[in-house]
Amino acid sequence: MNTFGTLFRLTTFGESHGEAIGGVVDGMPAGIDIDIDFIQQELNRRRPGQSSITTSRQEADQVELLSGVFEGKSTGCPIGFIVRNTNQHSQDYENMRCLFRPSHADYTYHCKYGTRDHRGGGRSSARITISRCVGGALAKLALRQLGISVLAYTSQIGDIALERDYHLYDLSLTETNAVRCPDQEKAAQMEELVKKVKAEGDTIGGIITCVIKGCPAGLGEPEFGKLHATLGAAMLSINAVKGFEYGEGFSGVTARGSEQNDIFVPPYDTATNHSGGIQGGISNGQDIYFRVAFKPVATILTEQDTVDLEGNPTKLTARGRHDPCVLPRAVPIVEAMAAMNILDHFMLNKSTKL
Repeated sequence: MNTFGTLFRLTTFGESHGEAIGGVVDGMPAGIDIDIDFIQQELNRRRPGQSSITTSRQEADQVELLSGVFEGKSTGCPIGFIVRNTNQHSQDYENMRCLFRPSHADYTYHCKYGTRDHRGGGRSSARITISRCVGGALAKLALRQLGISVLAYTSQIGDIALERDYHLYDLSLTETNAVRCPDQEKAAQMEELVKKVKAEGDTIGGIITCVIKGCPAGLGEPEFGKLHATLGAAMLSINAVKGFEYGEGFSGVTARGSEQNDIFVPPYDTATNHSGGIQGGISNGQDIYFRVAFKPVATILTEQDTVDLEGNPTKLTARGRHDPCVLPRAVPIVEAMAAMNILDHFMLNKSTKL
């Protein structure tokens, strides 16, 4: 599937070293103010080459809207867009043409399709998340008119972690440092760790926390379309994601029900929010918060054992330009997927009652 969503839908196309990345957003409500500068800003947060701890690939990632917008507003028709690739170094991947990179999609794509684009991973590259950020930016513009905000931040890199409670931090500070962490002291430590790992030719993972505010009660379906299930599916579709938890998540399993229950405060508020804003698969009006775990980038710049197309043992030393840690550039991607999912549920919910 190359399409995400039910009523608000994003279909994407493109490869890392192809002509362009692009997509079509269908179901965008009509009459939404389309702020092209905001959309470009969201892409700038994801683009490569933005700091010393990201890949050095230089791409402007300039978005071109092709349809669905007239006189600054959405028309309700499909919004087509394109972002052209301009700085590919395909020759850097020539030594990978006939072998499989460890922990990449090379082998699995080969098994599924019988062929693969070895240049930067082709369709499996994280570069295709450009389309998600455009779709997410459009969704954010619609959610803005509904008073709903989506904010994510880096809460852990390696063993350097923030407290789990997002209330302890000023999330407006997230964009003030290269790692996108709202704690300046921890951010400096994280950045030094990423630089150290990069110098060693290695990579490292971490966790992104996301908070959705202003979401009304009633979003989500009671059975197979539970809000936390679709959020989880959205997050797990992002490159390098290995885990998803919402509310107290795994840390809540040692508590008792008497400690975990969110007691009501009249008329319909709750004194706590251990549930993470979702109960029975449906939003309850409280903040929705969740955490997403990212593995270390699979491409490392030290020699590794692998096999070639015939299964013969060989060695691989990767070349090219790669992120030592995906967390800083993944923050806007997490926000984008969450925004599209929430808007889709909001539109679906409008059809459930008169």
